[in-house]
Amino acid sequence: MTYATEWNDVYRNNSHMSIWPWSDLVSSVYRYANPRDGYQRVLELGCGAGANIPLFLKENCDYYSIEGSENIVKKLIAIYPELSKKILIGDFTNKNSFLKDNFFDLVVDRGSITCNDTDAITNTLKYVVEYLRPGGKIICIDWYSSVHSDSKTGDYIDAHTRTNLPADSHLNGIGKVHFSDKEHILQLFKNSDLIIEKLEHKEKSQELPNNKFHFASWDIIARKPV
Repeated sequence: MTYATEWNDVYRNNSHMSIWPWSDLVSSVYRYANPRDGYQRVLELGCGAGANIPLFLKENCDYYSIEGSENIVKKLIAIYPELSKKILIGDFTNKNSFLKDNFFDLVVDRGSITCNDTDAITNTLKYVVEYLRPGGKIICIDWYSSVHSDSKTGDYIDAHTRTNLPADSHLNGIGKVHFSDKEHILQLFKNSDLIIEKLEHKEKSQELPNNKFHFASWDIIARKPV
C-alpha cells in the first residue's frame, strides 16, 4: 500500500481538517462536469476531511470515496451515516481498493493523487480509465508544480517525487509529494488514454512580508474517449 501513514497521523491530530468545498473544484465541476448534465455518479479519490462531500450531496449525486485514513473515515461516517457503505478505507493506487463492477461519470481529486510517486500515479490513472464510463471525466485540482518552493527539497524517490521534506517547508509531514511540469502531466495522461480538455497552472507568492515561499500547482480536466 503506497498511501502515506503520515496522513493517518495528520487526521488523528486534527490537522488539515478542511471542511469547506474547494472553490477551484466547485467551479470546475459546474463548468466541465455538471451533475445536471449527467455527471451524477461520483468517485472522489482521497476525500480527506470531507470538504467536497456537501457539494455532491447538495446536487443529489451518487457519491463514493476511497480514503486511506481510517481515522478520518470514522469521523466522516459519524457525520454522514448514509455514506457508511460508500466512503471506503483503501489505497486508490491499488486496483483491489476500487469498487468492483462500479462505473462512474466523474472522478475528482483535490491534491490526493499528487501525494504519490510516479509509478503509483500511473497505476491510479490506469484504474480511473477502467472505472470511468465512456465520455466520463476526471477533475484533478492542485497537483503540485515543479516550480513550487518545496520541489527541490527533501529526499528524492524518483525524478518528480520527494519525501522527508524539511520542517520549515510548506509540505512537511505528509510523506510523498509529487511535483509535475507540463510535459510530465501530458505524458502521464497520454499513457493512460485520457484526453486533457484543460490544463491550468497556478502560481502564488507572498509579497508582504516576503517569506520567499512560492506556491504553484496544476488543475487538470480530462475525459475518457467515447
